[in-house]
Amino acid sequence: MQSINPATDEIIATYDETPPHAVQEQIATADLLQRAWAQTTVAERRLPMRRLAEILEGRREELAVLMATEMGKPVAEGRAEVDKCAWVSRYYADEAQQILADEHIEAGRRASYVAYRPLGVVLAIMPWNFPLWQVFRFLAPALMAGNAGLLKHSSNVTGCALAIDEMVVEAGFPDGLFRSLILPSDRVDEVLAHPAVRAATLTGSDAAGRSVAAKSGALLKKTVLELGGSDPYLILADADLDLAAEACSTARLVNGGQSCIAAKRFIVHEDVLDAFTEKLIAAMASRTMGNPLDESVTIGPQARKDLRDELHSQVLRSVEAGAHLALGGRIPHGPGAFYPPTVLTGVTPQMPVFREETFGPVAAITSVASEGEAVRLANDSSFGLGAAVFTRDTERGEQIARDQLEAGACFVNASVASDPRLPFGGIKGSGYGRELSHIGMREFLNVKTVVVA
Repeated sequence: MQSINPATDEIIATYDETPPHAVQEQIATADLLQRAWAQTTVAERRLPMRRLAEILEGRREELAVLMATEMGKPVAEGRAEVDKCAWVSRYYADEAQQILADEHIEAGRRASYVAYRPLGVVLAIMPWNFPLWQVFRFLAPALMAGNAGLLKHSSNVTGCALAIDEMVVEAGFPDGLFRSLILPSDRVDEVLAHPAVRAATLTGSDAAGRSVAAKSGALLKKTVLELGGSDPYLILADADLDLAAEACSTARLVNGGQSCIAAKRFIVHEDVLDAFTEKLIAAMASRTMGNPLDESVTIGPQARKDLRDELHSQVLRSVEAGAHLALGGRIPHGPGAFYPPTVLTGVTPQMPVFREETFGPVAAITSVASEGEAVRLANDSSFGLGAAVFTRDTERGEQIARDQLEAGACFVNASVASDPRLPFGGIKGSGYGRELSHIGMREFLNVKTVVVA
């Protein structure tokens, strides 16, 4: 298994797969350690979790460079990702006591309450786009809840996976309570099938989610799935266009556009279509693409060339179907998996850039004649992860976000973002279950009813 620098095409490192016997041994170790870990107090678990946050911050620069080298994230974004991992670690260190506290319910008995107890060993199947954050938003609540974790990370960020292992042990967690398994996707079944593995969480594609859900369902093992997204951003006739264009360009280009909750479809009222389009193009064109280790660069390469080429195919097929290429849309010469900020106008719901998830810096603009049509087209998608609406009438925007948009996270006059304090996840083809907040922590707990007569 190889890690390849997507900016230079150079091989960074080659890794050996974890052999089957070692996988079984590591699962058994995690199971054994978890049984003891579950008996510790939250206060005891808090100490290594807070130490882990400190280690992350101490290795911020090293980790940002590692992410830039393995998957192309600009170093400034990498530093922010490390800081967010430290934040979620401290959040659960501080809040776990309250989240895990028994919930007493009056039921006419001497005592009746809900106790939150860990499930055991949980498998996390994680993608490359946020190599640390995707893992830590699982790791922090899982370990603080008394579970053990096994990580099957994307093969192109194996260096990040191994760095996480090192930091967890350095922080003082039992060696083996959390462990990365260096495996290709076709070997996930051998981990899922082990009786000690009680549940699984996956962030990835719709196809990967369906596969893991089917296999886990056959084994009666719980899953949480955070899958793809095609987030719509509604620009209503009364929107602040400067605010909207800046927020929308940032939301489309974060992580090179390689984010499940990146803005992807821009549904714009015809009264402000030309003005918004002009501002969005200007904002997209102002970004600097290049080597992610360069401090001036705001857009690095796509993570792999095959992903870049699939994105370009979506653009070309949409242009063939009648979309207008207003910016970008051409693969640059030279090494690396680069793709420029791209804007397509005249997009209709039948086109690939509207119907499919575009995992890269491609903005699709669709014109509508009314607010009702905007909502209808926003919901005309198999996905339902995030959505946003821009309007000066914030009460109306909140009503649209709360009651009309079909998504797991809806924002008004701001881009969609995850926050440790708020639940995160989607509906429809974007998956089920939630990460983060108290809700995410309780996904992998036995919600146990206890009654004393």
